[in-house]
Amino acid sequence: IIQALQKDLSKPEFEALVYEISMVKSSCKLGLQELKHWMKPEKVKTPLTTYPSSAEIVSEPLGVVLVISTWNYPFLLSLDPVIGAITAGNAVVLKPSEIAPATSSLLANLLQEYVDNTSVKVIEGAADETSALLEQKWDKIFYTGSARVGRIVMAAAAKHLTPVTLELGGKCPAIVDSNVNLQVAARRIIAGKWTCNSGQTCVAADYVITPKDFAPKLIGALGHELEEFFGKDPMTSKDISAIVNEHHFIRLMKLMEEDGVYDKIVLGGQADVNQLKITPTILLDVPNDSHLMTEEIFGPLLPIVTVENVEQSFDLINSKPKPLAAYLFSNNEQLKTKFVNNVSAGGMLVNDTILHLTVPGLPFGGVGESGMGSYHGKFSFDSFSHKKPVLYRSFNADTSIRYPPYTPQKLNLFKAVMGGSIFRVLLSLIGWSKD
Repeated sequence: IIQALQKDLSKPEFEALVYEISMVKSSCKLGLQELKHWMKPEKVKTPLTTYPSSAEIVSEPLGVVLVISTWNYPFLLSLDPVIGAITAGNAVVLKPSEIAPATSSLLANLLQEYVDNTSVKVIEGAADETSALLEQKWDKIFYTGSARVGRIVMAAAAKHLTPVTLELGGKCPAIVDSNVNLQVAARRIIAGKWTCNSGQTCVAADYVITPKDFAPKLIGALGHELEEFFGKDPMTSKDISAIVNEHHFIRLMKLMEEDGVYDKIVLGGQADVNQLKITPTILLDVPNDSHLMTEEIFGPLLPIVTVENVEQSFDLINSKPKPLAAYLFSNNEQLKTKFVNNVSAGGMLVNDTILHLTVPGLPFGGVGESGMGSYHGKFSFDSFSHKKPVLYRSFNADTSIRYPPYTPQKLNLFKAVMGGSIFRVLLSLIGWSKD
């Protein structure tokens, strides 16, 4: 597994173990431990109008589901949804990303060898194979990737009224207040940007917002910690991933070299197409209408935007499509509350980055253009289940109130029952009414 990830992304062994292999193992273990509990029908209270009765919600499999995964975490993002689909009792067809061919081939071989092939099937290929799969009728489609392809998936699903979960992305902001532990904040921003697949992560900090007079300190702290992590020449570091392919390398270079952007580089900016590497790069106050500030970066470039007051960050974030994640670094409790209440994002984390994904009790998913639906832990089980409501009644207490002829006495009794007043019900039963 590690060799495949290194071949596709030059991913360091530690990063492959922490962010892919261990998380898949954790999902498996959690499913095995909790499945009986997740499967158990959920009891529901019933109203007086159905007395005597009982009710429950029964989880049932959707059927045959399609999982289309992506390339940046090709092992984790392929198997994590598959685990959820299997725990819910579905059969799964997995389409791994052709952009990570070594991992795609590995998944096809491993799943064929070790997993029941009547339950899980892997289809390899590129756009043609994906298009052919999308033409079929599925009971659910789970897609991870770009918003552009997400729209194609949703349009294809609409032809068959197939429900979808779309795990997309967006420009994830990180607000840094001036009252933070600067060293810890800098290290955690780096951990959620450059040590996560060189920024090729859907929840990586896409840009930072900080007060104007605090920006030099933040840039200095980031530069110092980057050197601690990757050395004086990060191009030679073995602890940072490569860009996935030349196409994405060129895309990132165009973002960095756009007019009015390149001269805003304050740290880094070195690139080597032969290694498919771009060093950690920080830019200060690039134009708001630049592609760097309007498109998801998905790479090792980090723009820093300055504001006069940190609360102005909220308006800046809300002026853009809703992100998959939003981060705040601050010791101000009031600011934390305002951040949670005034910023809409798929998920939030205060005083760190990306770690909310590791909490199995929290759903992971987007909102608006960053996606729809969620998964992880029980939320994965629920995502691939139909919640079937069931009401049980006996043949006893078959009251005539629901049947014609509809008399004034029945109407009074019905009003009393709907009003929830036992006293009025008793009055109606003996023929008295307060109306």
